[in-house]
Amino acid sequence: MKRLVVTTVVGISMLVFVGPALAFQCPKLITQINNAAGNRFDNASYAAKQKAAEAQKLHAEGKHAESEAAAKAGMELLGLKAS
Repeated sequence: MKRLVVTTVVGISMLVFVGPALAFQCPKLITQINNAAGNRFDNASYAAKQKAAEAQKLHAEGKHAESEAAAKAGMELLGLKAS
C-alpha cells in the first residue's frame, strides 16, 4: 500500500512539474523563428512569421501542443531545426 501511495505521489508530481516546463518550449521556438526571419522579405520568412504569430496566439490560449506544432512548421519553412 505504501508503495502505491509513493508511486501515485511521484506520478502526480511529475505531471505538475513537467507540464509547465513543456509550456515554455513555445516561446523559445517563436523567438528562434523571429530571429531567423529578421528583416527578410521573402515568401518563406513571411509565412514563418505568420506561423510564429499563430503559435503565439495558441500559446496564450494554453494550447501548447498546437502552438509547438505551428512553431515547428514555421521553423521548417526557414530550414531550421528545433533545438
